[in-house]
Amino acid sequence: MIDNAGIWFSVDNSIGNNSLAVRLNLMGVTMTKLLFLEDSYLKEFTAKVIEENIDDNAIVLDRTAFYPTGGGQPCDMGEIVFDDKTSQVIKVKKLNGEIWHFLQGELPAINSEISGEIDWDRRYKMMRTHTAMHSLSAVVWQNYKVQVTGGTFEPLSGRLDFEFEKLNAEMTAEIEEKVNTEIKRGLAITSQILPRAEADKIPDLIRTKINLLPPGLTEIRVVKIGDLDLQADGGTHVNNTSEIGTIIITGYKSKGRINKRMKIQIV
Repeated sequence: MIDNAGIWFSVDNSIGNNSLAVRLNLMGVTMTKLLFLEDSYLKEFTAKVIEENIDDNAIVLDRTAFYPTGGGQPCDMGEIVFDDKTSQVIKVKKLNGEIWHFLQGELPAINSEISGEIDWDRRYKMMRTHTAMHSLSAVVWQNYKVQVTGGTFEPLSGRLDFEFEKLNAEMTAEIEEKVNTEIKRGLAITSQILPRAEADKIPDLIRTKINLLPPGLTEIRVVKIGDLDLQADGGTHVNNTSEIGTIIITGYKSKGRINKRMKIQIV
Protein backbone atom coordinates (compact mmCIF):
# COMPACT_ATOMS: atom_id res chain seq x y z
CA MET A 1 0.00 0.00 0.00
CA ILE A 2 1.20 3.54 -0.72
CA ASP A 3 0.09 6.90 0.54
CA ASN A 4 1.24 10.43 -0.12
CA ALA A 5 3.94 10.16 2.54
CA GLY A 6 5.72 7.36 0.71
CA ILE A 7 5.67 3.62 0.41
CA TRP A 8 3.98 1.34 2.84
CA PHE A 9 5.84 -1.70 3.85
CA SER A 10 5.90 -5.38 4.24
CA VAL A 11 8.42 -7.89 5.38
CA ASP A 12 9.78 -10.98 3.73
CA ASN A 13 10.75 -13.60 6.27
CA SER A 14 12.21 -15.88 3.60
CA ILE A 15 14.41 -13.62 1.48
CA GLY A 16 17.67 -14.81 3.04
CA ASN A 17 20.90 -12.95 2.40
CA ASN A 18 20.32 -11.53 -1.07
CA SER A 19 22.41 -8.36 -0.80
CA LEU A 20 20.03 -6.27 -2.90
CA ALA A 21 16.94 -7.57 -1.16
CA VAL A 22 18.11 -6.80 2.34
CA ARG A 23 18.99 -3.24 1.37
CA LEU A 24 15.95 -2.65 -0.81
CA ASN A 25 13.28 -0.44 0.67
CA LEU A 26 10.65 0.70 -1.80
CA MET A 27 11.90 4.19 -1.02
CA GLY A 28 15.30 3.36 -2.52
CA VAL A 29 18.62 1.68 -1.76
CA THR A 30 20.78 2.48 1.28
CA MET A 31 24.27 1.60 2.54
CA THR A 32 22.62 0.01 5.57
CA LYS A 33 21.58 -3.63 5.56
CA LEU A 34 17.89 -3.59 6.48
CA LEU A 35 17.49 -6.54 8.82
CA PHE A 36 13.75 -6.03 9.23
CA LEU A 37 13.37 -7.07 5.59
CA GLU A 38 14.98 -10.41 6.40
CA ASP A 39 13.11 -10.99 9.67
CA SER A 40 10.45 -8.70 11.10
CA TYR A 41 10.59 -10.70 14.35
CA LEU A 42 14.25 -9.83 15.00
CA LYS A 43 14.52 -8.01 18.33
CA GLU A 44 18.30 -7.65 18.86
CA PHE A 45 21.27 -7.20 16.54
CA THR A 46 24.88 -6.04 16.36
CA ALA A 47 26.26 -3.41 14.01
CA LYS A 48 29.07 -0.94 13.32
CA VAL A 49 28.75 2.85 13.22
CA ILE A 50 29.66 4.09 9.73
CA GLU A 51 28.61 7.74 9.94
CA GLU A 52 27.70 10.26 12.63
CA ASN A 53 26.16 13.71 12.98
CA ILE A 54 27.25 15.34 16.20
CA ASP A 55 24.90 18.32 15.85
CA ASP A 56 21.82 16.07 15.60
CA ASN A 57 23.22 13.34 17.88
CA ALA A 58 22.56 10.75 15.19
CA ILE A 59 24.37 7.81 13.61
CA VAL A 60 24.22 5.59 10.53
CA LEU A 61 24.83 1.86 11.03
CA ASP A 62 26.07 -0.73 8.57
CA ARG A 63 23.01 -2.85 9.49
CA THR A 64 19.86 -2.21 11.48
CA ALA A 65 16.64 -3.79 12.72
CA PHE A 66 15.12 -0.35 13.36
CA TYR A 67 12.42 0.58 10.86
CA PRO A 68 12.60 4.27 9.78
CA THR A 69 9.54 6.51 9.65
CA GLY A 70 7.95 6.37 6.22
CA GLY A 71 4.76 5.89 4.29
CA GLY A 72 2.38 6.30 7.19
CA GLN A 73 4.17 4.08 9.75
CA PRO A 74 6.08 5.65 12.66
CA CYS A 75 9.60 4.43 13.27
CA ASP A 76 10.82 1.84 15.72
CA MET A 77 12.32 2.93 19.03
CA GLY A 78 14.62 1.15 21.45
CA GLU A 79 18.23 1.36 22.61
CA ILE A 80 21.85 0.77 21.62
CA VAL A 81 24.64 -0.38 23.91
CA PHE A 82 28.35 0.33 23.39
CA ASP A 83 31.37 0.48 25.70
CA ASP A 84 29.13 -0.35 28.69
CA LYS A 85 27.00 2.71 27.86
CA THR A 86 23.34 2.80 26.82
CA SER A 87 21.67 5.40 24.61
CA GLN A 88 18.01 5.49 23.69
CA VAL A 89 16.97 5.44 20.03
CA ILE A 90 14.22 8.07 19.97
CA LYS A 91 13.77 8.49 16.20
CA VAL A 92 14.81 6.69 13.01
CA LYS A 93 14.48 8.46 9.69
CA LYS A 94 15.72 8.16 6.12
CA LEU A 95 17.51 11.35 5.09
CA ASN A 96 19.50 11.87 1.89
CA GLY A 97 19.40 8.17 1.16
CA GLU A 98 20.67 6.96 4.55
CA ILE A 99 18.99 5.57 7.66
CA TRP A 100 19.74 7.88 10.60
CA HIS A 101 19.27 6.77 14.22
CA PHE A 102 18.71 9.75 16.52
CA LEU A 103 19.89 9.14 20.07
CA GLN A 104 19.16 10.38 23.55
CA GLY A 105 22.43 9.87 25.37
CA GLU A 106 26.06 9.58 24.36
CA LEU A 107 27.03 9.21 20.71
CA PRO A 108 29.26 6.25 19.80
CA ALA A 109 32.29 6.99 17.62
CA ILE A 110 32.59 5.97 13.98
CA ASN A 111 33.69 2.32 13.65
CA SER A 112 32.33 1.52 17.13
CA GLU A 113 30.58 -1.82 17.54
CA ILE A 114 27.10 -1.51 19.04
CA SER A 115 24.32 -3.84 20.16
CA GLY A 116 20.81 -2.71 19.32
CA GLU A 117 17.45 -3.73 20.72
CA ILE A 118 14.11 -2.54 19.39
CA ASP A 119 11.07 -1.86 21.55
CA TRP A 120 9.44 -5.17 20.68
CA ASP A 121 6.02 -4.43 22.17
CA ARG A 122 5.73 -1.34 19.96
CA ARG A 123 7.07 -3.15 16.86
CA TYR A 124 4.75 -6.14 17.18
CA LYS A 125 1.71 -3.89 17.57
CA MET A 126 2.85 -2.05 14.43
CA MET A 127 3.14 -5.33 12.54
CA ARG A 128 -0.35 -6.43 13.57
CA THR A 129 -1.78 -3.04 12.62
CA HIS A 130 0.01 -2.88 9.29
CA THR A 131 -1.28 -6.27 8.19
CA ALA A 132 -4.74 -5.23 9.37
CA MET A 133 -4.59 -2.12 7.17
CA HIS A 134 -3.65 -4.23 4.14
CA SER A 135 -6.52 -6.60 4.90
CA LEU A 136 -8.97 -3.71 5.16
CA SER A 137 -7.85 -2.17 1.86
CA ALA A 138 -8.08 -5.58 0.18
CA VAL A 139 -11.66 -6.16 1.31
CA VAL A 140 -12.70 -2.66 0.23
CA TRP A 141 -11.06 -3.15 -3.15
CA GLN A 142 -12.65 -6.57 -3.73
CA ASN A 143 -16.12 -5.38 -2.81
CA TYR A 144 -16.21 -1.75 -3.98
CA LYS A 145 -13.23 -1.28 -6.36
CA VAL A 146 -12.27 2.04 -4.76
CA GLN A 147 -8.70 3.22 -4.39
CA VAL A 148 -6.81 4.35 -1.30
CA THR A 149 -6.14 8.09 -1.18
CA GLY A 150 -4.16 8.18 2.07
CA GLY A 151 -3.49 6.52 5.38
CA THR A 152 -1.42 6.35 8.52
CA PHE A 153 -1.29 4.30 11.70
CA GLU A 154 0.02 4.00 15.25
CA PRO A 155 0.30 0.86 17.38
CA LEU A 156 -3.15 -0.82 17.23
CA SER A 157 -4.96 2.07 15.57
CA GLY A 158 -5.03 3.78 12.20
CA ARG A 159 -7.02 5.37 9.43
CA LEU A 160 -7.43 4.82 5.71
CA ASP A 161 -8.95 7.23 3.21
CA PHE A 162 -10.79 5.77 0.23
CA GLU A 163 -12.22 7.15 -2.99
CA PHE A 164 -15.80 6.51 -1.85
CA GLU A 165 -18.52 8.83 -3.06
CA LYS A 166 -20.67 7.70 -0.14
CA LEU A 167 -20.02 5.75 3.04
CA ASN A 168 -22.52 4.95 5.79
CA ALA A 169 -22.89 2.90 8.97
CA GLU A 170 -24.36 -0.09 7.14
CA MET A 171 -21.41 -0.21 4.75
CA THR A 172 -18.79 0.10 7.48
CA ALA A 173 -20.46 -2.66 9.52
CA GLU A 174 -20.43 -4.92 6.47
CA ILE A 175 -16.76 -4.11 5.75
CA GLU A 176 -15.79 -4.76 9.37
CA GLU A 177 -17.47 -8.16 9.33
CA LYS A 178 -15.84 -9.17 6.05
CA VAL A 179 -12.36 -8.08 7.15
CA ASN A 180 -12.59 -10.05 10.38
CA THR A 181 -13.82 -13.10 8.50
CA GLU A 182 -10.71 -12.94 6.30
CA ILE A 183 -8.42 -12.43 9.30
CA LYS A 184 -9.83 -15.48 11.08
CA ARG A 185 -8.98 -17.65 8.07
CA GLY A 186 -5.35 -17.60 9.23
CA LEU A 187 -3.80 -16.45 5.95
CA ALA A 188 -0.01 -16.63 5.57
CA ILE A 189 1.90 -13.46 4.70
CA THR A 190 4.78 -13.89 2.23
CA SER A 191 6.71 -11.63 -0.11
CA GLN A 192 9.19 -11.61 -2.95
CA ILE A 193 11.21 -9.23 -5.07
CA LEU A 194 10.29 -9.00 -8.74
CA PRO A 195 11.87 -7.25 -11.72
CA ARG A 196 10.09 -3.93 -12.27
CA ALA A 197 8.87 -5.02 -15.71
CA GLU A 198 7.28 -8.14 -14.25
CA ALA A 199 5.74 -6.33 -11.29
CA ASP A 200 4.24 -3.68 -13.56
CA LYS A 201 2.25 -6.40 -15.32
CA ILE A 202 0.44 -7.48 -12.13
CA PRO A 203 -3.15 -6.15 -12.18
CA ASP A 204 -4.10 -3.91 -9.26
CA LEU A 205 -0.64 -4.11 -7.64
CA ILE A 206 -0.93 -0.39 -6.94
CA ARG A 207 -4.31 0.55 -5.46
CA THR A 208 -3.66 4.14 -4.60
CA LYS A 209 -4.99 7.12 -6.50
CA ILE A 210 -1.43 8.06 -7.50
CA ASN A 211 1.36 5.57 -8.24
CA LEU A 212 4.27 6.76 -6.09
CA LEU A 213 6.76 4.01 -6.93
CA PRO A 214 9.99 5.82 -7.80
CA PRO A 215 10.58 5.47 -11.56
CA GLY A 216 14.24 4.52 -11.03
CA LEU A 217 13.46 1.28 -9.16
CA THR A 218 14.39 -1.76 -11.21
CA GLU A 219 13.07 -4.28 -8.68
CA ILE A 220 9.84 -4.14 -6.70
CA ARG A 221 9.03 -5.88 -3.48
CA VAL A 222 5.52 -7.34 -3.26
CA VAL A 223 3.70 -8.76 -0.27
CA LYS A 224 0.99 -11.39 -0.45
CA ILE A 225 -1.70 -12.17 2.14
CA GLY A 226 -2.92 -15.63 1.19
CA ASP A 227 -5.46 -15.35 -1.61
CA LEU A 228 -6.71 -12.02 -0.25
CA ASP A 229 -4.14 -9.43 -1.23
CA LEU A 230 -1.05 -8.70 -3.33
CA GLN A 231 0.56 -5.26 -3.20
CA ALA A 232 3.86 -3.45 -3.64
CA ASP A 233 5.24 -2.95 -0.16
CA GLY A 234 8.44 -2.65 1.89
CA GLY A 235 8.14 -2.93 5.69
CA THR A 236 7.05 -5.07 8.64
CA HIS A 237 4.12 -7.50 8.90
CA VAL A 238 3.09 -10.50 10.98
CA ASN A 239 3.51 -14.00 9.53
CA ASN A 240 -0.18 -14.90 9.67
CA THR A 241 -3.43 -12.94 9.86
CA SER A 242 -4.40 -14.93 12.97
CA GLU A 243 -1.88 -12.76 14.86
CA ILE A 244 -3.75 -9.54 14.10
CA GLY A 245 -6.66 -9.89 16.52
CA THR A 246 -9.99 -8.22 15.69
CA ILE A 247 -10.51 -5.03 13.69
CA ILE A 248 -13.08 -2.54 14.92
CA ILE A 249 -14.07 0.35 12.65
CA THR A 250 -14.45 3.08 15.25
CA GLY A 251 -15.64 5.84 12.96
CA TYR A 252 -15.97 7.23 9.47
CA LYS A 253 -16.33 10.69 7.98
CA SER A 254 -16.23 12.58 4.73
CA LYS A 255 -12.99 14.24 3.68
CA GLY A 256 -14.37 15.46 0.37
CA ARG A 257 -16.91 14.66 -2.32
CA ILE A 258 -15.10 11.46 -3.33
CA ASN A 259 -12.92 10.89 -0.29
CA LYS A 260 -14.10 9.10 2.86
CA ARG A 261 -12.09 8.14 5.94
CA MET A 262 -12.36 5.04 8.11
CA LYS A 263 -10.69 4.80 11.52
CA ILE A 264 -9.87 1.45 13.07
CA GLN A 265 -8.63 -0.10 16.28
CA ILE A 266 -7.16 -3.57 16.84
CA VAL A 267 -8.24 -5.56 19.88
